[in-house]
This record gives sequence, C-alpha cells and structure tokens, in this order.
Amino acid sequence: MPYSLDFRQKVINFIENGGTITKEAHTFGIGRASIYRWLSRPKLSATKVKSRKIKLDWKEL
Repeated sequence: MPYSLDFRQKVINFIENGGTITKEAHTFGIGRASIYRWLSRPKLSATKVKSRKIKLDWKEL
C-alpha cells in the first residue's frame, strides 16, 4: 500500500528544513531508500504499475 501524498510531503519538508534522511526514516518508520526515491522524483504522487508478469503458468497447473 503506498504512502499518502500528505505523509510524503511531510517527510520531504522535514528534510528540506535541515533534518537528516537517516533520522527522519527512523522517526517516521520508513526506509531510507523510499526517501531517496521520493527526493529524486519530479512529482511525489504515487506511480501506477502498468502490468506485472505472472509468475505461475496456470495452464501447466
């Protein structure tokens, strides 16, 4: 389940106001990789997965 846009903006605001990524990740209980990914995006809105590969071939089962 994706994080809400308000939550993402709150985390980014803390970092832009002088907070460290490691501290904020620990404070909010999220991974540092998520914060780095949010910082590298042009928009914070959630991305939609277009299609996923099916791992099992239902015909073979």
